[in-house]
Amino acid sequence: MSKVIKLKKGLDIKLNGIADKVVQTLGNPSHCALKPTDFRALVPRLAVKTGDEVKAGDVLFTDKAHPEIKFTSPVSGTIEEIKRGERRKLLEIIVKADTETRYHDFGKVEINKLEREEIINRMLESGVWPMVKQRPYDIIANPTTTPKAIFVSGFDSAPLAPDYEFMLNDQEHDLQTGFDCLAKLCKRSVNLNLESDTPSASVFTKLKNVEINYFSGPHPSGNAGIQINHLNPINKGDLVWVVNIQDVAIIGRLFNQGRFDARKIIAIAGSEVSKPLYYHTILGASITDILTGKLKGRTDERIISGNALTGTAVKSDGYLGYYDNLITVIPEGNQYEFLGWATPGFNKFSASKLFPSFLCPKKRYTLDTNFHGERRAFVVSGQYEQVFPMDIYPVYLLKAILAHDIDQMEQLGIYEVVPEDMALCEFVCTSKTPVQQIVSEGIELMMKETN
Repeated sequence: MSKVIKLKKGLDIKLNGIADKVVQTLGNPSHCALKPTDFRALVPRLAVKTGDEVKAGDVLFTDKAHPEIKFTSPVSGTIEEIKRGERRKLLEIIVKADTETRYHDFGKVEINKLEREEIINRMLESGVWPMVKQRPYDIIANPTTTPKAIFVSGFDSAPLAPDYEFMLNDQEHDLQTGFDCLAKLCKRSVNLNLESDTPSASVFTKLKNVEINYFSGPHPSGNAGIQINHLNPINKGDLVWVVNIQDVAIIGRLFNQGRFDARKIIAIAGSEVSKPLYYHTILGASITDILTGKLKGRTDERIISGNALTGTAVKSDGYLGYYDNLITVIPEGNQYEFLGWATPGFNKFSASKLFPSFLCPKKRYTLDTNFHGERRAFVVSGQYEQVFPMDIYPVYLLKAILAHDIDQMEQLGIYEVVPEDMALCEFVCTSKTPVQQIVSEGIELMMKETN
């Protein structure tokens, strides 16, 4: 067994509503959508119009800066609506799905018979290339570059996160093909990072062409950014690619089946879900189709595409995010509370030992979205360092971003972080500082000033 990297800093937030390990089928969704807003720094160029018929794998839009990067439909059907926002910003391309999916045929092929450029071209044509993301900046990878490494995290440590080993237990063939593909892209083995207690019989431990590393410790140990920092840190000029492990299986299916098969398994979890379970669905599926009949019926719930720390709030008529494998439903925090955050009780969760609930470390909590306080001055409190397992000074980095000091941002580690890596800093912050938003603004500033 490889060496286990033990992380001591971090915080596990135990929420009620973890999904039971039972998989059910939702059937074909009535609608699916691709959202250009799911992709950082993307300027989309539309390739369809309302009323057009498409197959799964047909192009919906492309990247204006890199027209070779295509975004294709996950289902066959008819373009029902092209939703725009302010200044005609493209928000959603909504496809009314057929009852039976028709696929664009890209042709089956064996990975070992293809050269690197042929693999890239096939991934670009089929629309699976956006599943490969690049660090720094957490953007879609540039297909004309070669990374120094590719990282795939085989587990997720976020609140109510799905169990990838359970989800992908019967997809070893597609996973192996996907990893063989990624290994050719970086011309070396891919880093597959697993939990230290992953069983030896796991589908992940049987995979070839991967370099397996083990991690233990609290969240964010499952974040690819944290793993990169401990195994192969990013310096100025370095490129590292990151792929979600369920997307690796989708890439593998492209070559095994010759089509863009965007089916996936997601977890529906949270205290407001009547029976949290796993479900077969498809990328970009309608939230209405997914959640109908599965909630407890509150009028003030928060639906999140993703996890409670880093996910995106969506309405009941919204759509599953491109990179999301989890839908979380928790209470909306719109009520006042007697004495506010200072009310004592065993049902209060705290990162410190402020409440007596710390005596019950395995207890799970029903938390809402209430801030429990107002915005205050951004002060040095030492809280961030207790939950941030990188060799970076988080407060100084955030202040450098606020000051637009490019040199200091580089020296303090802006190339290594993405918003999700610092989500816990935002959660524990007594100043209620929007840490993830600040990091996003810092990344956008760096891209503007250095490109």
